[in-house]
Amino acid sequence: QVQLVESGGGLAQPGGSLRLSCAASGFTFSSYGMAWARQAPGKGLEWVSGIYNDGSNTYYADSVKGRFTISRDNAKNTLYLQLKTLKPEDTALYYCTKFHRWDLLPIQAKPSRDFGSWGQGTQVTVSS
Repeated sequence: QVQLVESGGGLAQPGGSLRLSCAASGFTFSSYGMAWARQAPGKGLEWVSGIYNDGSNTYYADSVKGRFTISRDNAKNTLYLQLKTLKPEDTALYYCTKFHRWDLLPIQAKPSRDFGSWGQGTQVTVSS
């Protein structure tokens, strides 16, 4: 079955960096679009970034554009999210998810962990 395992979260200072990873198994990773979403305390789940199956196109939420970089290594079945210039408002539980298609069309809908395949999340805390 589909398994997504996030790692790389932790405590960072404002202005700092982290690199999140999502190890995927149980499906043909190179055939599907992938994405990161996050949920801050007391807030709903929101899209952060997404990437086509072949990495040829990406999406970023306005709040992270220019600071976060999504990438994937199809040979290693791994999705990444490089977080730079972190802000306290980036504090959240970060999830990776697999789309049911190769592109980013599902990002047009609100994210929901009730549908599709999601990891367990990795906590990012930005604080001095």
